[in-house]
Amino acid sequence: MLRGEILDRYRTLRAISTRHHSAAVDCLARPVILEQAKHLGLAYGRALFADSEEEMTLIFDLAIHTTKPGHSRAIDRYAKVAVLAPGSDEVHMFEAMREARFSVWQIEDRHEAAGVIVSDLLRDTTTWLVDEGLTDSTEPGMAFAGRLCWPADFAMTCGVIVPVDVELMEEALLDSAASLRHIDPERVADDPRFARAIYRAALDLGIMDNVVFKEPAMAS
Repeated sequence: MLRGEILDRYRTLRAISTRHHSAAVDCLARPVILEQAKHLGLAYGRALFADSEEEMTLIFDLAIHTTKPGHSRAIDRYAKVAVLAPGSDEVHMFEAMREARFSVWQIEDRHEAAGVIVSDLLRDTTTWLVDEGLTDSTEPGMAFAGRLCWPADFAMTCGVIVPVDVELMEEALLDSAASLRHIDPERVADDPRFARAIYRAALDLGIMDNVVFKEPAMAS
């Protein structure tokens, strides 16, 4: 595929993922939102203290894609009510979102056509990632935490990108060390407590103050 074709495909899938994400948010009960907000230090009792879109995005990410043992995720509850045409892009995008993987990723190089090549630092694998905002604002060597999904030959982010440096990782590992210290790296990446620790550290260190989540402009 040529660069233009890849970006057109990406933009189509990104628009679909945004609709799915909004629908999954509608499946969230307030107690679930408050529970995840408390993990991030953004709620006390029944009071929610998140005061920016970026903070709410972190809460929604955890509330949609993770849950406590014995409970269903919001994205899986949405699957029970969503009416999607078999074999459609909507189905492919949604199933990819349900199988999204959280990790710490490092940008290795630009892809020859579009996007970047990233390595999964916890699973020791590489993948092709297309994300217009990320590609335009980063350079090889940068690390970030977030959830990736694979709706096509390339991966896409699920909306949250948290810049990662040594200080953030040290704080996140300190926060989660007691519960995750005996787990191998791949299982750590799959554990919801790790994502919570990363997000909490990013908020505590003020890293999210300089991050803006926004969708790229769709081509007309």
